[in-house]
Amino acid sequence: MNVNGITGVVEQQFSTYPKTEPVTKAVDASTVMESTEDKGVIYEPKLETPTQMYKANEEVIARLKADAQARLDQLRDLVQKLISKQGGVYADANDIWNALREGKVEVDPETKAQAQADIAEDGYWGVNATSDRIIDFAKALTGGDKSKLNDMMEAFKQGYEQAEKTWGGKLPEISQKTYDAVIEKFNNLMDEA
Repeated sequence: MNVNGITGVVEQQFSTYPKTEPVTKAVDASTVMESTEDKGVIYEPKLETPTQMYKANEEVIARLKADAQARLDQLRDLVQKLISKQGGVYADANDIWNALREGKVEVDPETKAQAQADIAEDGYWGVNATSDRIIDFAKALTGGDKSKLNDMMEAFKQGYEQAEKTWGGKLPEISQKTYDAVIEKFNNLMDEA
């Protein structure tokens, strides 16, 4: 018998090293949590989402301003045409406003037809079209931030009050209807938020 043969057999049966076999053991999640709690500091990610930054839509604002300026120029020309056809020269601007407000200005049929078309339901200065433009402008200025809509509505109300002061009293019925439509649309937008 070979000495190595004997020692080889003995080593297989009797070893000073413990026999190692892979041990598979189920890990309980509660024990894992307990062990991490014992260690001290635990990182917990922040659950809040960062507030979204809003940016005013410059393209829409520029388009609305240009459109408003063009229509304002058209309206100014219309009023100028009305006043120039009166044949009288008013020294005081208040007299002009009073004449317009009280309906003492004579209007030729062509100008009257154009004005009626402009303020008709589907006209540029009609209630729906004007209130839609005001709301579009407010949304463009807020950049989509619904929390700023109340500020825009208050600014609109202040502007309307200033217009009444300039006019010298209550604005015409179409302006009042437009005011009501704008307030309703602001309220609907805020309810959606």
